[in-house]
Amino acid sequence: MLQIVKNEGTAVSVIAAVNDFVVKFANVNGSGSASANQLFAKSIIRMGVPVAPRNIFPSNIQGLPTWYEMRVSEAGYLGAREGTDLMVAMNPQTWDQDIASIVPGGYLFYDSTKAIPHSKFRDDINIIGMPLTELCNHEYSDPRQRQLFKNIIYVGALAALLDIEIEVIETLLKEQFRAKEKLIPPNIHALHVGRNYALTHLTCPIGLTIRRSNEVGDRISIDGNTAAALGAVYSGATVAAWYPITPSTSLVEAFTKYCGRYRVDKETGQNNFAIIQAEDEIASIGMVIGAAWNGARAFTATSGPGISLMQEFLGLAYFAEIPAVLFDVQRAGPSTGMPTRTQQCDLLAAAYASHGDTKHVLLFPEDPHESFLFGAEAFDLADRLQTPIFVMLDLDIGMNERLCRPLTWDDSRRMDRGKVMTSEELNTAKDFGRYLDTDGDGIPTRTYPGTHPTRGAYFTRGTSKDRYAKYTESGAAYVDNMQRLLAKFRTAETLVPAPQIRSADTETKIGAIYYGSTSAAMREAQDILTKHNIDIDLLRIRAFPFNDDVRNFIASHEQIFVVEQNRDGQLRSMLINELEINPAKLKRAVHFDGSPITATNIIDKIAGFLPAAQILEARSAL
Repeated sequence: MLQIVKNEGTAVSVIAAVNDFVVKFANVNGSGSASANQLFAKSIIRMGVPVAPRNIFPSNIQGLPTWYEMRVSEAGYLGAREGTDLMVAMNPQTWDQDIASIVPGGYLFYDSTKAIPHSKFRDDINIIGMPLTELCNHEYSDPRQRQLFKNIIYVGALAALLDIEIEVIETLLKEQFRAKEKLIPPNIHALHVGRNYALTHLTCPIGLTIRRSNEVGDRISIDGNTAAALGAVYSGATVAAWYPITPSTSLVEAFTKYCGRYRVDKETGQNNFAIIQAEDEIASIGMVIGAAWNGARAFTATSGPGISLMQEFLGLAYFAEIPAVLFDVQRAGPSTGMPTRTQQCDLLAAAYASHGDTKHVLLFPEDPHESFLFGAEAFDLADRLQTPIFVMLDLDIGMNERLCRPLTWDDSRRMDRGKVMTSEELNTAKDFGRYLDTDGDGIPTRTYPGTHPTRGAYFTRGTSKDRYAKYTESGAAYVDNMQRLLAKFRTAETLVPAPQIRSADTETKIGAIYYGSTSAAMREAQDILTKHNIDIDLLRIRAFPFNDDVRNFIASHEQIFVVEQNRDGQLRSMLINELEINPAKLKRAVHFDGSPITATNIIDKIAGFLPAAQILEARSAL
């Protein structure tokens, strides 16, 4: 709701909201603000209110602007949202664009130590100035302390302005510095310096407030890269070969951390894992394929440029039928593109990686919970199908913490290594052919090197071969092999995660297909459209190849919107190509500026294709 207050003699509409607003911090990269901003977000989560934080950062190390945006939503909407209700402007370089992003009636919190001309403000927002630098200079003499504690001081001030329980933040500080207890008192002191000043000199609370709730429930806050790394650990992965690239680097770093905890022999202290930082992405995928051929569960983590470099090796793994897992944390391309911005733009490059006719299995997690599940499932699928498996995350999922269901694991679960012959089975077998399909599912039987002294050996090659792995240039043998690989891909349809349908309350002939990190915004868009009498069914694709549920969903609707975060509608192209769908039936609804897609983006794209009466309803929703 809105109420009217006075701002410098002008009547300004004030946004009044409880547990439903957007706060954005504008900082300088490398200023130490990240931990303070995360502390602020965690304090709200501790009060039981869902928060979706996003770190927007440059692709350099220090000095350029960075933003930390967090959406507070008791309703549980975790997708990004346009506009800022409270801007914490700590970076003079971005002042103008930060001021411009505030919604009318919103709030600007800034360091008022140095006077800023009136022309640099807006008359339709509420100004909250606090002399942060002056307070720091009074409290601290060391320049580094002044910078670091300035961040904690503004957290204390915001706690007073938003009515956040100060005890919650104090507890978080004690937890954060429990290994360095001497840092606890000065941080708590800085926190109260900010809070006390705000309570004494500012109007507290403002129209935006936090009220204790219970909507977080048992959910945890974790980023997708960490969750995927845990999935790899739990699935039995022991080898990671990689080359650092944003935004996937933290996945291998997390895997390294957890291997140090769970992959070290307690008696000998010996590592039961191998993590190799290769000289480039080409070498890294070669190492993964070699380790997997030898029986290890191996993976790499990369992004679009890495996938481009790995093409020939991926063709080898596909044609020679060697398991491998690739975590592709997508970013904006092509070329270097925007390394620290999110997109879903690697689908075609991954699905058909390498020259010639190839088709690779792709998994599309929607959040960290599924990043963990699919991260583990990918290794079973790779072994069972004897082929590379791509887990398609993106920067928004991979690098931003998000509330999700707890990560759970069934301790009775065992690795599915697929069709692997043992020494005993080779002794009794009448025949062994590396590429024989004995049961019609397209999947042959393999052996690990050294399984038997005289049986089960074969030559692994990227050239054409017959079903006994013997080199041949016979056209019939080549066609036989390629058709069997296609049959194996059809088998994969029955093994990969099935799509999920979210039907409207009322029967409708309008549908939308989406995947991955688009999920949060898509579900919010559906709810908004429903409130405005526009019903739409949703289908979330969780894997490629597509199964019959996808085909039937498209057939049962007159109009389908394919919502994705890339310019060319790559999923739409795959649906048309794989399912032989009339292109006119699939409407492109794309967003690709590097920012996470929002419900408003989706509704805006859909509105243009609706009948006139529904267009008006959709526009009113915006």
